[in-house]
Amino acid sequence: VLKPIWRGGVCMSLVSRPYYLDFLRRHKDRPIIKVVSGIRRCGKSTLFKLFQDELLADNVTAEQIIDINFELMEYDNLRDYRALYEYINERIIPSKKMYLFLDEIQHVPSFERVVDNFFVQDNIDIYITGSNAYFMSSDMATLLTGRYVQIEMLPLSYKEYVDAYSESGLSRMVLYEKYVSEGSFPGLLHMSENWQGRQDYLQGLFNTVVLKDIVDRLKIADIKLLESIVRYIFANIGSLINPTKIANSLTSAGRKVDNKTVERYLRGLEDSLLLYNTERFDVRGKELLRLRSKYYVVDMAFKQLLLPDINRDRGHVLENIVYLELRRRGYTVYVGQLTKGEIDFVAQKPGGLLEYYQVSESVLDPTIRDRELALLEAVKDQYPKFLLTMDELYKPHNYNGIQQCNVLDWLIGM
Repeated sequence: VLKPIWRGGVCMSLVSRPYYLDFLRRHKDRPIIKVVSGIRRCGKSTLFKLFQDELLADNVTAEQIIDINFELMEYDNLRDYRALYEYINERIIPSKKMYLFLDEIQHVPSFERVVDNFFVQDNIDIYITGSNAYFMSSDMATLLTGRYVQIEMLPLSYKEYVDAYSESGLSRMVLYEKYVSEGSFPGLLHMSENWQGRQDYLQGLFNTVVLKDIVDRLKIADIKLLESIVRYIFANIGSLINPTKIANSLTSAGRKVDNKTVERYLRGLEDSLLLYNTERFDVRGKELLRLRSKYYVVDMAFKQLLLPDINRDRGHVLENIVYLELRRRGYTVYVGQLTKGEIDFVAQKPGGLLEYYQVSESVLDPTIRDRELALLEAVKDQYPKFLLTMDELYKPHNYNGIQQCNVLDWLIGM
């Protein structure tokens, strides 16, 4: 729920993120670095503030907490790793347990040298965040192998969104429409009635991700080409594509580009955590197929921003929402490839157990229902199989072991 917290005379309503808070609590005081990755403004800084409040309530003093957010100008001078080391070292109290929070650490080149230095000190508990895949570079991964745990943070889940509006009296279906069209970034909750404010917020966030996390990193000169690729992906959410197909389509539309360039730009979009690449999984042979894959966007409001007619693609929008929820629940997610047809998602739990998911806005039409069930029935193993729909009728229902569920019930854990 929205929790009022006063900071500097300003009342801020923060949405509690229990799944991510539990991760921090679980690893608190363990000799291991806690890493939270996720796209900008998904709530990482707020998560740290909430956790620090818990520390203070548990008799940790303010002097024991060192909190640095590298997105704030006041810490610009600490973007040199040597200056950062000196700043932290001056504030360490050797006789007390210290809690070190380094937020948006990707702004500090060679930051891993600082992290590694303080990690070996017994009285320092370290927490770091980063807004793109670059910050967990091969150098850091090598340096900190076996010494960090990582969790991926996403914008608000549908359940968290519903909880935030628990006093509104709005139906779950109305909230779903708001969730899809208005966006799931926590900062947008306070702009619900301000359409222009939401658009400006999303456009600013999109520009920051594209310009700072992709263009600067990859030294891209043709920004319009990058935007064309983004629009193509957004228009083909949930469809099998590859760099060659994208290059051919853009070339046909008058923007000549080769598949190697497209592949490079796609990698940048994935590393910025704006898009997720989902590979195909051969259900029969239980192996990955790498020729074509599907892409999903981290928040459907970005699709709405660039391609406003979101209602024409409601099925793939719902598919995108389910994909993100499976990731939130800790699954590795693939597209299931059958001899004839596809299963929307093969979700793999840690340890290798599988679950199969078909997503359809409605299966009240018997022809559609039979088609969706036939795909799941074609899988002959005994792992759980689910059909998720918006239908209120026949929920839940069992078809020879295949569980049909209302997707909104499933999203909130019912």
